[in-house]
Amino acid sequence: MSERKIKLQIKDMTKKYDNGDGVEHIDLDIYEGEIVTFLGPSGCGKTTILRTIGGFLDVTSGDILIDGQSVVALPPEKRPTAMVFQSYNLWPHMTIYENLAFGLKLRKVPKETIRKDIQAILQLVSMPGCEKKYPNQLSGGQQQRIAIARSLLLKPSLLLLDEPFSALDAKIRQQMREELKKIQQDLGITVIFVTHDQEEAMSLSHRIVVMNKGKFEQIGTPTEIYDHPATRHVAGFIGEMNFIEQPDGTTIAVRPEDVTLTEGATGRHTGVVRTIMVLGHYVVVTVQHGDTVVKCFVDRELSERLKTGDPVSLSIGKHSVF
Repeated sequence: MSERKIKLQIKDMTKKYDNGDGVEHIDLDIYEGEIVTFLGPSGCGKTTILRTIGGFLDVTSGDILIDGQSVVALPPEKRPTAMVFQSYNLWPHMTIYENLAFGLKLRKVPKETIRKDIQAILQLVSMPGCEKKYPNQLSGGQQQRIAIARSLLLKPSLLLLDEPFSALDAKIRQQMREELKKIQQDLGITVIFVTHDQEEAMSLSHRIVVMNKGKFEQIGTPTEIYDHPATRHVAGFIGEMNFIEQPDGTTIAVRPEDVTLTEGATGRHTGVVRTIMVLGHYVVVTVQHGDTVVKCFVDRELSERLKTGDPVSLSIGKHSVF
């Protein structure tokens, strides 16, 4: 990472609201060409940080630099950023072409350049030929593509996305993630993405910033955060996790895929089969282990030999201890 150019620097940034909520002492470097996701529950401060970067909120203290230049004194339209919101914010009375051309006209871009740029960007977001349509003639996923295209036309140094896919259904969301990842690779643009959806963060990001109550709990690649959660909050928030309390007061955190189940109560961790759920090529078995329910993934062959109430043993593979 050290050879790569730093695109965004947040230095000891604090943003406090009148009621005392907000974020404080935020430090973060984001590199050129990265997709970095702020992930956390509602109200943890991720959108607050995004809006301070975009200029929609003033900072209480600290600094934000893009390409080495401080932007905290600049209004949103003077910053080299573009923001895409959860609601598509397209003008309903304008055609798609007019929606896309609006920002470029304000910048006095020549008509012919606007036309070429719009054709190219519609190709990039897989929506060529829709220039004459109105927003209400498009599906939610298509409208969000146009909103992203409109932001990209302004050639921002930094693209800011605030839960842009949360209003879409699951299948369209999956497609939009793939589209966004491809667009980001094609353009080499730096993207900051805000979501509370851990699957979205895992599938999209180069790095994830896991937040909780206005603070950063862990920053790392999806693999680092999944395999080596720094705190119990991170362990519970990313992926599925079993927490098994130990007699010495510690807690073992282990993923369902890292628990091996065998028939018969012979090992250190034993229990009885509680439920068996077939999910296609693998089966989820829950085991009552003392007061704890432990979830395990097993193959179909083993599951067909098990029934509710059977005694079983659990052996713990890769895990963390808190």
